Amino acid sequence: MHITRGRASLAEFDRGGLEVLGSSYAQFLFALVREHHTIKRVLTDPRLFSAIGNAYSDEILHRARLSPLKLTRQLAEDEVASLHKATLDTLQEWIDRLRKETGNSLPAKVTAFHAEMAVHGRFGRPRPVCGSKVQRIVYAENECNYCARCQTGGKLLSDRSLARLLKDDWLKTIDDLESLGG
Repeated sequence: MHITRGRASLAEFDRGGLEVLGSSYAQFLFALVREHHTIKRVLTDPRLFSAIGNAYSDEILHRARLSPLKLTRQLAEDEVASLHKATLDTLQEWIDRLRKETGNSLPAKVTAFHAEMAVHGRFGRPRPVCGSKVQRIVYAENECNYCARCQTGGKLLSDRSLARLLKDDWLKTIDDLESLGG
């Protein structure tokens, strides 16, 4: 945490990412396809998008019903439109929710995990809408939470470390996993 005085001193911490709220669809699209990466990586890159981060990117991708591993330059026009709307709606919803919860005071506990989240921090718990358990991919110091039924057409995304360990025994679909009671 840093304490600054005035806009000029705050500007030194600006990574240059797009402030999504208040931006146009064209600006969003430009930031989205500026680099060729997965949607998850682009949404969490502060040089491309400001203040989204890991938790809200999981929520945005779930709302947009998009795989976190889909490449940005492979998105169809309707997928970009869905992602744009999901980003605006999710961020505004959480701003409103957190402001209502804290009022004008600072929150007592700052966390990225909230019980009301659809997928983030909910690994292994069933989704109320489809009933499938939330899945995750662990990488570096983060994890990506997603619903295989809602976001990847039932396909389980490969957690590289587990997939390497399990090789041919790696389950490919949520139906395979659920048939084993998982």
